[in-house]
Amino acid sequence: MAGTIEEALLREAVAVAERAGTVILEYYAAGATARTKADSSPVTDADEAAEALIRPALEALLPGVPVVAEEAMARGEAPTVANGRFWLVDPLDGTREFLKRNGEFTVNIALVEKGMPVLGVVYAPALALTFTAHGGGTAARRKGAQDFQKIRARAVPEEGAVVVASRSHGDPKALDQFLAGTKVAGTMQAGSSLKFGLVAEGSADLYPRFGRTMEWDTAAGHAVLLAAGGSVETLDGQTLRYGKKGFENPSFMARGRRTQT
Repeated sequence: MAGTIEEALLREAVAVAERAGTVILEYYAAGATARTKADSSPVTDADEAAEALIRPALEALLPGVPVVAEEAMARGEAPTVANGRFWLVDPLDGTREFLKRNGEFTVNIALVEKGMPVLGVVYAPALALTFTAHGGGTAARRKGAQDFQKIRARAVPEEGAVVVASRSHGDPKALDQFLAGTKVAGTMQAGSSLKFGLVAEGSADLYPRFGRTMEWDTAAGHAVLLAAGGSVETLDGQTLRYGKKGFENPSFMARGRRTQT
């Protein structure tokens, strides 16, 4: 990752995510308790501390570009994004996984332009795992101190699709109904935006999600999957877009490549 303006911007976003991850791991080691927000979702001091680091860092990185961040939004701090370029931040995606202490939580940072995520960082600090992208063909993965390696989504193999579902938000009945007629070779579960990463790297083929999610939950992973050759669509086949009123997503399907190339 060296050379272009986009690559430099991605490097800075990765560094911000890693600093936030360090803060999160301090709370993870100490043991954090949750409070319940107005929408019934959990929040911890780790969420808030990570966001307090990320927001000013991104504001300094691209002055004048709004930052839409989960905990600020929960406090009613909704910036205007009418110009179409803005950051989407989930400082601790997978708070339930954080509380369960299974490591499957991430820092999500995405840059949106004209309704689409054009840059994404998904960093899982407890797993030392990072997924990144800044445009078509740039999806990459790093584990620990290794160098980033390019990743590529796959087309569904002849033996059938591997389906990944949410560990804490699954709806088995809806999933079975949706997959009726689909040849399924296996299923797996994962927390947070790691599900997008599994499809982007070719470990899974389909990630259907039913019910409410917010744009900051999906934008970073969406950017990675797009760059790996996959897609994220609403259940009626429309591309999932960003900057919607209320920043709320409909149900969607994330998938790998439609054909082998």
